[in-house]
Amino acid sequence: MAKETVGEQKVDEGKRRFLIGATSVVGGIGSVAAATPFVMSMFPSERAKAAGAPIEVEIAKLEPGQKIDVEWRGKVCWIVSRTPPMLETLPKLDSKVADPNSEYPQQPPYCKNESRSIKPEIWVAVGICTHLGCSPTYRPEVAPGDLGPDWLGGFFCPCHQSKFDLAGRVYKGVPAPTNLVIPPYRFLSDTKIEVGVGQDGKTA
Repeated sequence: MAKETVGEQKVDEGKRRFLIGATSVVGGIGSVAAATPFVMSMFPSERAKAAGAPIEVEIAKLEPGQKIDVEWRGKVCWIVSRTPPMLETLPKLDSKVADPNSEYPQQPPYCKNESRSIKPEIWVAVGICTHLGCSPTYRPEVAPGDLGPDWLGGFFCPCHQSKFDLAGRVYKGVPAPTNLVIPPYRFLSDTKIEVGVGQDGKTA
């Protein structure tokens, strides 16, 4: 291998070329690595884009009385299969809830009815208390010891004691000011719901 003498030192030309090349490569990688976070920040992530997108939910396996949780726009949404006895409790509670006829716009127009739903047996709601954003628990049982003999099933927020019936209507005299929110949704089939798109086909 050729070598040249500079003063008293011998320089290995092959090694010098290797070191210069390696330094350039490392420097280039460093520049790309430094630029990547900046460039990527200019594009929304797939997760971020999906967070606001409508979601499709298959409900064929939803059992009577069962509740399932799904996520839409970063919020938990409930889908409940209400039984005939559950639906029969709703008119019995009109005098106990603050907004029995859903006058406050917490639901799409097509859900402003007694069941607050498109189909009475299938109920969809945002599972967030309208007081301070807690997530109430599903309490479908009738007259449990901790909720009293008048409890006919519904949702209970243990954080601040707010109560909602099985249509998400808020009880009188509790911290929550309004009924639970019903998101825009539609049925794509008898067994599939799309949350985030209304019956008119418009995306929320």
